[in-house]
Amino acid sequence: MGSRKYLARDPRTSPKLGASWGSVRPGSVGSTEKPPRESPAASHRSDLARTAQRPRMEPEVRVLRLAGGFGRARCLLAVASWLPCVALGLALSSELLLTALPAHHCGSDPARARSTCLPLSYPESVPRAGSDGARPCSRGWYYAQPAADLLRSPVTQRNLVCEDGWKVPLEQVDHLLGWLLGCVLLGLGCDWFGRRAVFVGSLVLATGLGVGEALVASFPALLTLRLLRGGALAGASLALYVARLELCDPPNRLAFSMGAGLFSVVGTLLLPSLALLAQDWQLLQGLSALATGLLLLFWGFPAVFPESPCWLLATGQPARARTILWHFAKASGVDPEDSTEEESSLAMELDVLCAGHPQPRHHSVLELRHTHVTWKNALILGFSSLISGGIRASFLHSLVPSEPSFYWPYFLAAGLEAAATVFLLLTADLWGRRSVLLLSTLVLGLASLLLLAGAQYLPSWTVLFLAVLGLLASQTVSALSSLFSAEVFPTVIRGAGLGLVLAAGFLGQAAAPLTKMHGRHGFFLQHVLFTSFALLALLCVLLLPESRGRTLPQSLQDADRLCRSPLLRGCSRQDLLPLLPASLPGAGTQLV
Repeated sequence: MGSRKYLARDPRTSPKLGASWGSVRPGSVGSTEKPPRESPAASHRSDLARTAQRPRMEPEVRVLRLAGGFGRARCLLAVASWLPCVALGLALSSELLLTALPAHHCGSDPARARSTCLPLSYPESVPRAGSDGARPCSRGWYYAQPAADLLRSPVTQRNLVCEDGWKVPLEQVDHLLGWLLGCVLLGLGCDWFGRRAVFVGSLVLATGLGVGEALVASFPALLTLRLLRGGALAGASLALYVARLELCDPPNRLAFSMGAGLFSVVGTLLLPSLALLAQDWQLLQGLSALATGLLLLFWGFPAVFPESPCWLLATGQPARARTILWHFAKASGVDPEDSTEEESSLAMELDVLCAGHPQPRHHSVLELRHTHVTWKNALILGFSSLISGGIRASFLHSLVPSEPSFYWPYFLAAGLEAAATVFLLLTADLWGRRSVLLLSTLVLGLASLLLLAGAQYLPSWTVLFLAVLGLLASQTVSALSSLFSAEVFPTVIRGAGLGLVLAAGFLGQAAAPLTKMHGRHGFFLQHVLFTSFALLALLCVLLLPESRGRTLPQSLQDADRLCRSPLLRGCSRQDLLPLLPASLPGAGTQLV
């Protein structure tokens, strides 16, 4: 594909290229003798030979390199994309705070405040036959202390306890369902309308819905707004993640992706402080809407968040990419009009692309059906994301088996998320994505299996250690599955593909609130199921390709060419074919 650009030019029509190419003669370096005049056919054959000796490179990758590579402008934009992660992380973790259950009892009988549900009722004077001798508390509820420093939350405002306690997990499932639908639907929008359009539109929706959520009066309206706002925030987060990844070159993708994860943890840690200042959940939601509005005020400008040039080039829109690439080249000290003997200029490359693709070409995620490898990679990574999201509740239950508190599991989970991010930052480039994912899945499965088999017989410190280790492994698998899938999916469907993988993770997280709606019946079976899935995922991870150090695939054909590399670094033999057979005859080749 890289040779068509040279065939499209005639050296005689370009003074620079014609002079430089006509003065080269093999075997006469430094000679002052004038070379003999070649015929047009011989000149054409020599141009083909020189082109064949150059490394194979996609046109989109070549244009980005001519625009200065990962220069100053792209680096600053990638760093600027970290700051919105604080507000997005704050919004994602707000559900845990809003649904925290404080210590409570019926206002008529404060002495019976030790149990979970009995304080919510008091005995009848004459019990009915077949009754447990209790009726609903009709004299109001008394909450002994605020939950997570909120004097008023949706739970305390609407008394979502005991007979109405099922509404709390319903709200949690509703929130996760919003993020799930947002990842799927707005991930499709990222591939059709662009990363910037989805990001800005999602921020507008999230700001308006956040204000409405702060002023809502009824519980059904609250559920509806939570669902819609979760989807809008998911779209903004997904578009930001994909745009950041496409700005970076292969050596810097991991560092900038993990840096964004650390900023998201900062937002999670800041949430209790904001709750302490607000002390009312509606005021807290208003502050969250204000944060997304500030993001729209600054990151809504094209200079701070431009459209991804990688997506524009992959979908055949070089005319729209010209202005952005021109700015990248100028900021990196590169003249877009300049060309050398080995390479043409950025302007010439864009002219060739504009002439070859006059109309945009959009793709659907349903085209994965026509691939032989990519859809299987998507299935494996989605399976890993589902397991890591679903098994997390089992480890948290082992950490806090009795009366649940808010701060201990909240800050521990945030700290382990930061630790998993640092672990990936140190190992994912050194050992490779697939090796680290395999190790994390192995630790996840073993920790869950040991807790499942010997939690009643092991010492308490051993149970605590296994739960912390398993929670750390689940956070690692979740973060690495997202990065891995973004690097494996081609640019033309990267938003939709990554959205499906993230949606699988939210689906797994929704399993825990669903069991709470039935009084935690089936929680043990859920633990057994996800443990079995984790052990099965070990075999599936071996089938994945290695994406470390490779350029992002642009088309579905490029993604189908990703082959499986040796698992051990010392192995000199390279697999010629993936374990999952590719759809193209040249499937054994790797992207340069």
